[in-house]
Amino acid sequence: MSSEIMHQILQTMENEVNSRPSAIEFEMAYQARVAIDRIRFAIKHTEQFCPRSDQVRDARMQLLDALERLEALDRRFQEHSRNGRASRRAGKERARDSGNGTRKEFCS
Repeated sequence: MSSEIMHQILQTMENEVNSRPSAIEFEMAYQARVAIDRIRFAIKHTEQFCPRSDQVRDARMQLLDALERLEALDRRFQEHSRNGRASRRAGKERARDSGNGTRKEFCS
């Protein structure tokens, strides 16, 4: 195998590994979703059962801020996950179509 083909194979493999969310990213995304659900529950409960006061309003605003931050993080994870799948498909297509007119697959 020529060094150019080896370089292409290595580059394709590196791109695929870097495009996927890692196990820790999946775990963090799961934990963020759990926190989102719990924050929503706390907000609903404070609205339903707590008296209207400045302290409760401030606490609710803090919870809403935390909720918005976690939802933004979750959206970024979803984008990263979708982009990883799209780039893997594109990489496979490029690998199939590369070469001197013959079909070569560098990744399955």
